[in-house]
Amino acid sequence: MPKFDNHPTVKRFRERNETPKNSSVVDANWLRNLCIEVGADDVGFVEIDRSEIADQRQEILTAFPPTKTLLSFVCRMNRDNVRSPARSVANTEFHSAGNEVNHIGREIVATLEQQGIRALNPAMGFPMEMDRFPGKIWVVSHKPIAVAAGLGHMGIHRNVIHPKFGNFILLGTILIDAEVTEYHKPIDYNPCLECKLCVTACPVGAIGTDGHFNFSACYTHNYREFMGGFTDWVEDVASSKNAHDYRQKMNSGESASMWQSLSYGANYKAAYCMAVCPAGEDVIAPFLQNRKGFIQEIVQPLKDKQETIYVVPGSDAEAHVKQRFPHKKVKQIANGLHPTSIKGFLRGLPLTFQRNQSSGLDAIYHFTFTGDEESIATVTISNQTVQVQDGHVGTANIHLIADSRTWLRFLAKEENIVWALLRRKIQIKGRLRLLQAFGKCFPL
Repeated sequence: MPKFDNHPTVKRFRERNETPKNSSVVDANWLRNLCIEVGADDVGFVEIDRSEIADQRQEILTAFPPTKTLLSFVCRMNRDNVRSPARSVANTEFHSAGNEVNHIGREIVATLEQQGIRALNPAMGFPMEMDRFPGKIWVVSHKPIAVAAGLGHMGIHRNVIHPKFGNFILLGTILIDAEVTEYHKPIDYNPCLECKLCVTACPVGAIGTDGHFNFSACYTHNYREFMGGFTDWVEDVASSKNAHDYRQKMNSGESASMWQSLSYGANYKAAYCMAVCPAGEDVIAPFLQNRKGFIQEIVQPLKDKQETIYVVPGSDAEAHVKQRFPHKKVKQIANGLHPTSIKGFLRGLPLTFQRNQSSGLDAIYHFTFTGDEESIATVTISNQTVQVQDGHVGTANIHLIADSRTWLRFLAKEENIVWALLRRKIQIKGRLRLLQAFGKCFPL
């Protein structure tokens, strides 16, 4: 590159005869001490080729191609803040701890960069890649990496439980272009006590006693002022004829709460599963010493709290609230999880599946999508479970053939299915009753 030879920066670099530092192997003790010094409470290292994170490998390398090591770290949260029935207190703790995680990650990367080691620290939570919504919007999946790094295991409430700090932690991950002298393995037990207090406290019944998790129920309520819930609110604003019409949809408190989320950071509506969890060496004492007192002080106030619970009409969550928490107000909303692609539709079915609504249904659905996005798939609903497979598998009870764009518009309630059937943009071979039953299993 002769044209650069006389540039002052190039000349000074060559005069100093400097070459970039490139430490191919980083001392694990030095790196751990660095993390602790800047504020992390625990740290673990995972090599990129670890089998436990094989399904995460591609997303990691897409984010940072030279990744050789994943550094996972945790920051403790203040427990009583998270447990408070005043969710403003809990949300302040979530946001403050989240900012701390991001700051620590940035400090670690800055120090590594000074040592000539390339590294990347994705956000702890938000911001995320919202152009992918409602698909996979996060850059790195922190939880499986933390588990692989020996920082805990997932409890039945789907949160990582650290053996010492319990689930009162937030996670950070750093991708490093260097190997480390020592790596960590998952711990040999699960700190989760399976006490089912998270099952008891969850206002929407998202956590089943058998370990089943209803993603849609949790997402719709707890994340009401995030992503899809925010989209639903915007549509309420846009569709209102006037202020009076809007107030029929959203009361003053809800409008103020949305403003607060926009101003100070989106607020979680519950996270009660974390609040009541007694697992972890530093956390467990009050639960073991006086279980009844623990439940009365920590669990019962959250169960007794009078609040609005957001549910999708016809969902398992709606039935759960009415049965278990009749003193809480139920409000029907859309969760905003409208797929923007056929791939997203198929991938999202297990997440929006309502198993209680599928009771008694035993059917194989074949889908053939044509037009802009061609795809064939099989959806099997049996024994209150759902399975999605590529291609046509087994003998179908019903076969649906649809133009992909028309189907997506139908899911977004922008297309009338009768009109689509008349135009043969959607064709059904089989009993229409089965399509209606399918719709009950996946309310949006």
